Amino acid sequence: MRMRQFCAICAAMMLLTTACASQPDLKALIVDGENNHNWKGTTPVLKQYLEQTGLFDVDVASTGKDTSDFAPKFADYSVVVLNYNGSDWPKETQQKFVEYVRGGGGVVVFHAANNSFPKWQEYNTITGLGGWGGRNEKDGPYIRYRGGKIVRDASPGRGGSHGRQHEYIVETIDTKHPITKGLPAKWRHVSDELYDRLRGPAENLHVLAAAYSDKSTNGTGENEPVLFTINYGKGRVFHTVMGDNVQQMNCVGFAVTLQRGAEWAATGHVTQKIPEKMPTSETTRRVK
Repeated sequence: MRMRQFCAICAAMMLLTTACASQPDLKALIVDGENNHNWKGTTPVLKQYLEQTGLFDVDVASTGKDTSDFAPKFADYSVVVLNYNGSDWPKETQQKFVEYVRGGGGVVVFHAANNSFPKWQEYNTITGLGGWGGRNEKDGPYIRYRGGKIVRDASPGRGGSHGRQHEYIVETIDTKHPITKGLPAKWRHVSDELYDRLRGPAENLHVLAAAYSDKSTNGTGENEPVLFTINYGKGRVFHTVMGDNVQQMNCVGFAVTLQRGAEWAATGHVTQKIPEKMPTSETTRRVK
């Protein structure tokens, strides 16, 4: 009898262990609620891509123009994904966010989140580069990839612009970083905005990938950073400028770099395998 009980207990423990092992280990929070972009459409896609990894349990914190009671518990999460471009958060919430990142919290900056909070210095240090909102040379340099080197360009001028939407080639600059290791040297992104003229503090900023902003599409004629990281205190930040809307997120390259960037921001390493069917320099590849 005792042996049967022992076996039953062992079996129950194995089932519990299996159930626990199947649960996502990381908690992610997507912040949205106000944006000059389609956050109601893009947040579900962000959530879907993160959950598809099996690594993340994803919550969403939304706010409108009245942010007076906006106070998410950032400390409860491994990574915060910013899909927000709107009204200022309360000072206490701003401070909690800064403390979260400085203490080791992960952040993903998604597309127009780099437009937000032009006057909040610490936010701009965390995001590294930003655009619009009156940004110019007072906010920091442009970052360009020229002749195989990253250049800090302090030339005067506006911060933030883009030409017309088009397919463009993403060139992997750092082939050894956990996020980009194993990615194609060059891959074609679906038709999307290519942010250029971004500028900001760019402290502890590391460019992972760049794309040429062609003058024929009203671009700058410069290789602009499209994927980069920032270290802030103990925190890790992954910044992607891609993904203007739902259609523009329907790209395997975008999805894979978002997923890998989020895991790296949360943990400092990447365990995900690169899919066999990635876009090439010649062809795009949609998720569905």
